[in-house]
Amino acid sequence: MSALVEVKALDKAFGGVHAVEGVSFSVDAGQVYSVIGPNGAGKTTLFNLITGLYTPTKGEIRLNGESTSDLEPNQLAERGMCRTFQQMQICMNMTAIENVMLGRHLKLKSSLFTTLFRLPALRRDEDNARQRAAELMEYVGCGDYLDTEASAMSYGALKRLEIARALAADPKIILLDEPAAGLNATETAALEQLIRKIADEGTTVMLVEHDMKLVMGISDRLLVLNYGRVLAEGTPAEIRQNPDVIAAYLGG
Repeated sequence: MSALVEVKALDKAFGGVHAVEGVSFSVDAGQVYSVIGPNGAGKTTLFNLITGLYTPTKGEIRLNGESTSDLEPNQLAERGMCRTFQQMQICMNMTAIENVMLGRHLKLKSSLFTTLFRLPALRRDEDNARQRAAELMEYVGCGDYLDTEASAMSYGALKRLEIARALAADPKIILLDEPAAGLNATETAALEQLIRKIADEGTTVMLVEHDMKLVMGISDRLLVLNYGRVLAEGTPAEIRQNPDVIAAYLGG
């Protein structure tokens, strides 16, 4: 496996407060790589740095060997990096399949000319986008909701819908920010199977998550943050046995 994402000596300060400080790690292609730590440890800040929402104070991030320092989130998406958010970014006044089709817009080939004049190429693009969106909804377990208004869907189904929308851009890596938050045990078990399937079929997954049973059961490697710094990094077995992690986070 080769490193898909490389983070080197990454810092992010807000005023005089370091939310992330001196963080370095790499994520290999095909892994499920989880970031854990107490509230306020810097996990979401790290995700925002990796996905271009924040600019690092210091350090470097590379995607597939290319520095991301000058790239906007949409440019990162074009290069294969997509994400979900803690607070779901679902258009509630649209149908489920329309939400997923939004994630497909980077793959559309129609020009402004074909759009203005509604040429056949535009219709083919729309038909292909709808077909792919329907396939992805089935893939994540939302196949029964195709033309359902998003506002009428359950919370668990909306979580899977957001993953389908991220997958619609055919990413090389998908970053999931607390995907199990608010899910019941059955929904969490289904999510675990979905994440493992995504990784096994070639899309790298980075995960911020508080559900330790899920994290330990699904991750290839874990990064533990505490007060913005790396406390530990390793396999689930190594993290379980790390005394610093036990003292600071796992409790016991």
